[in-house]
Amino acid sequence: MKRLGTLLLGLTLLGLACGERDTTFVTIGTGGVTGVYYPTGGAISRMINNKSETYKIKATVESTSGSVFNINAVMNGDLEFGVAQSDRQYQAYNGLAEWAERGPQSDLRSAFSVHPEAITLVASEASGIKAITDLRGKRVNLGNPGSGQLQNSKDVLSAVGIDEEEISAEYVKAVEAPGLLQDGRIDAFFYTVGHPAGNIKEATSGRIKVRIIPIEGPAIEAMIEARPYYAEAVIPRDFYPTALNEEDITTVGVKATFVTSKYVTQDIVYAITKEVFENLDDFRELHPAYKVLSERNMLEGLSAPIHPGALRYYREAGLIEHIDPKLVVDQAG
Repeated sequence: MKRLGTLLLGLTLLGLACGERDTTFVTIGTGGVTGVYYPTGGAISRMINNKSETYKIKATVESTSGSVFNINAVMNGDLEFGVAQSDRQYQAYNGLAEWAERGPQSDLRSAFSVHPEAITLVASEASGIKAITDLRGKRVNLGNPGSGQLQNSKDVLSAVGIDEEEISAEYVKAVEAPGLLQDGRIDAFFYTVGHPAGNIKEATSGRIKVRIIPIEGPAIEAMIEARPYYAEAVIPRDFYPTALNEEDITTVGVKATFVTSKYVTQDIVYAITKEVFENLDDFRELHPAYKVLSERNMLEGLSAPIHPGALRYYREAGLIEHIDPKLVVDQAG
């Protein structure tokens, strides 16, 4: 009887070991635990883990320092997936910014976009600013040196033909801007952020009444065409009920994108893409920043080629027509 028990235990352990070998483990790089990237990775991992018996995939989430780390770790094979800003995706794939010395990261692949990080322009009512072209002669915070939002602000101003010298520019951190606006020391400020954001809630809830200014029009459309890491974004008005806006605000921004490598197998990328898109209603409920997600806008803001596994799903779902043809490059993955 003892020998039989030992044999049964051995067979059980062998079965577990075989099952373990049949399962593929993947890791998703995100960001700080207080940001939006971390719950994004967590939501995606839960979706795939709920179907672990179907796909034989188990996903874990790693909190990281963000976009640049995630892209480099995916390229090194330390992560299978990562969340990264769309402008960082563009820079990596084209060998710009942090990747200028090591060159284009041509093995980088994109799967889809997630939530928008909108370029948000907040202005006091007293300033009289109703449109971005009203900024001339105003006191405007563009963002601190070295920040992503500073470059975003400059891109938008340049697109509408406003020179930096035509405004009274400030260059302080985003955290300081609401206080400056409420103290009357600036007329407006830019901030690139996922919504709802505490910074914008602070700015819209003080003594001085403010509105969020739309960033739209032909000049902005041309900027999006010229810089593929930008995409249209919408800020829901009900995120900021104390602002003067009466309807949702159209703007532009970068996207949080889900990236991988050409060396991650098609079946894995297909499974994750399928689960996210086929459970989009549930996904939207997981975080307020996801409220504006649609199948179409989750295919915008990408610059690295779409991974073949994701393309397989998009063809099946009839979504291929919404993808920039330049990104449809079938390669082994």
